[in-house]
Amino acid sequence: MITSRQVRAARALLGWTQEMLADKALVALTALKRVESVSGLPVREETRHQVVKALEAAGVVFLDSDRGQGVMVVSEAAEKARK
Repeated sequence: MITSRQVRAARALLGWTQEMLADKALVALTALKRVESVSGLPVREETRHQVVKALEAAGVVFLDSDRGQGVMVVSEAAEKARK
């Protein structure tokens, strides 16, 4: 499962505001804020799934290893997302 830090980092790498991501993921801004919250607020799995789909469509790759979690952006898709 992705973490709130990964979502915030992915959004920052893309240069998106919370409003932009909420719009692209087709979720309410308040729902996105719950996804990005570090306080562990409950989030519907469908909401989390929509956010992940939107970020992955923009070129974000979520990383998870025994050393930690992270994100990276694949250049080609990221350039399309910025336009």
